[in-house]
Amino acid sequence: MSSVIKVENLSKAYQLGEVGTGTISRDLERFWAKVQGKEDPFLKIGEVNDRTTKGKSDIVWSLKDINFKIEQGDAVGIIGRNGAGKSTLLKILSRVTSPTKGSVKVKGRIASLLEVGTGFHPELSGRENIYLNGAILGMRKAEIKRKFDEIVDFSGVERYIDTPVKRYSSGMYVRLAFAVAAHLESEIMIVDEVLAVGDAEFQRKCLGKMGDVSKGEGRTVLFVSHNMSAIQKLCNNVILLQNGCINSIGPTHYIIDRYLNNSLVQMSVFSIQIPADYESVQCYALKLQIEDIEGHLIQEIPVGKPWQVRVLFKVNKRAEHFIIALGITNSSEVNLRTTWSRKTDLDEGHYEAVFKEDNLLLSPGCYTLGIGLSNYERSVHQIDSAATITIAEFMDEVLNKTIVRINNVGMILNPMSIEISKLNQSS
Repeated sequence: MSSVIKVENLSKAYQLGEVGTGTISRDLERFWAKVQGKEDPFLKIGEVNDRTTKGKSDIVWSLKDINFKIEQGDAVGIIGRNGAGKSTLLKILSRVTSPTKGSVKVKGRIASLLEVGTGFHPELSGRENIYLNGAILGMRKAEIKRKFDEIVDFSGVERYIDTPVKRYSSGMYVRLAFAVAAHLESEIMIVDEVLAVGDAEFQRKCLGKMGDVSKGEGRTVLFVSHNMSAIQKLCNNVILLQNGCINSIGPTHYIIDRYLNNSLVQMSVFSIQIPADYESVQCYALKLQIEDIEGHLIQEIPVGKPWQVRVLFKVNKRAEHFIIALGITNSSEVNLRTTWSRKTDLDEGHYEAVFKEDNLLLSPGCYTLGIGLSNYERSVHQIDSAATITIAEFMDEVLNKTIVRINNVGMILNPMSIEISKLNQSS
């Protein structure tokens, strides 16, 4: 198949703060460089778009040296953390904004849905906005009229079609906007993270429609979403963006696994942020460690093998009926197990609690650990995401045969054993 989208050396720079270099001389220098056809001298000091670090330049590259091709009929997902450049890329492809450098070649008409209510006028009714939005997307009046009933039926807002859209909810907005974009006879359909405001039934309906558009009609779909299950259902290839650059391109399952694994840094020791009132609070956690059953630090846990979690905490005032709990959740934030210690009385000092696990068989993947310290069934210090653990693939056939997987989560047999002991010196 022929390429319908070809992106070469694409870059987009934004200036933070007020537009302008700050001085007339620098503005003239920038203007003279532009007249001579040279690169903007102040873009050379620009930084990549990494929102986790404090920058030194007021020029940020939202996209930097992007290159890729998309074939006709492909359904391509674009994923990455917030600020990775996904929406900027779609805006350039939709010709909403222009690139700073590089080129974009597109064959065919584009139907894009970038934000809730794009191209809608709040004072106009739903009926009038269908014609307005359709005209903005490039549909002729006769084409809109012919598909009007289909659009209204798909959106599910027939009862409110003659009501001004300013009275619509955000879900009704996106229903109508998606219905118009989906029925445009375009070669390329671009959808940003707008379906998240719709209900589950409408999201399934939209994914089905985009699947029909891609596989049934041979049209190209670009889909940005943080919903990995939606990406897996719809897309056959995925582009992973990181800090404005392409991290990787490839088959959906491979890139999603890479994205999820990279987003969780593998560690064996996790420092816990102490509460602001740590001097007056009765007790609080300090650190959490992932270990094998012999107490050695590990970064990955072989599936089916025993492991343990060591939690270091401090008691400022005598705690009666003290309980410490450890919870395990999967990547879908489903709680798999929460284990509590028995009620005990603790004097002031530094302690450690060791949660030993040899009966929970988890499938390979990443999981989140949460801990909570309580007294008289009242929470004193709770951390929902204290650490992440990675269950690695098993290595031998014997172990393979002993694993019983239930819904790709695991099998819970017995509670974890917990040992609490006082430390001799401060930790």
